[in-house]
Amino acid sequence: MQNERILVVEDEEDIRELIAYHLRREGYEVLQAHNGLDALSLIKEKNPDLVLLDLMLPGMDGIEICRRMKQDPLTRDVCIIMVTAKEEESDQVLGLGLGADDYVTKPFRPRALMARVEAVLRRGKLNKDHAASEDVLEHGPLEINREGHEVYAEGRLVPLTATEFKLLHFLASHPGRVFSRGQLLSRVIKDALVTERNIDVHIRSIRKKLGKHRELIQTVRGVGYKMVASP
Repeated sequence: MQNERILVVEDEEDIRELIAYHLRREGYEVLQAHNGLDALSLIKEKNPDLVLLDLMLPGMDGIEICRRMKQDPLTRDVCIIMVTAKEEESDQVLGLGLGADDYVTKPFRPRALMARVEAVLRRGKLNKDHAASEDVLEHGPLEINREGHEVYAEGRLVPLTATEFKLLHFLASHPGRVFSRGQLLSRVIKDALVTERNIDVHIRSIRKKLGKHRELIQTVRGVGYKMVASP
């Protein structure tokens, strides 16, 4: 039997009850909300493992809920599957770009949806286990504390913003590998309002704050950025 808690956010009662029924059959604990404000309240109060999120909702749509969840440190790690009748590619790209883990269109087969739920929860658990094992990352003179969102260079605290921290941690987690600005946007920033030019601004700010260690982040002309492999 499962023990994960899942929130179903859907304004159509028959669809919401259908999803909840099949989730309970699989052993999941199920919460329900029919609008965006109630959903956000339940997410913060009940801390679900996964949210099945309809895109078209009264009051606040699923895109805005997803955006707010991923901006909040308390909810950004909650898995999200968007369930919607909208099939436009732009909606899928926007939802996934904001941090949703998967996207299912209506009508759907309950068995297929349950398989997606299981797969996303499994990936989420693996990601959490991996993150927990790497709370403190050391790279040359840098000590990057993921849990505390702190960076030290030779014992000196480097005052980074949240976005700068995420970029530095990501690059340091993949030393020697080059990432384009687009890849850094989609894999680290996950905000549709941020442009590739913003990446350059963030990198310049990180380098300035690193001082004499600024060369740890290298520019690969015409491609993107990388963290030196062996500082």
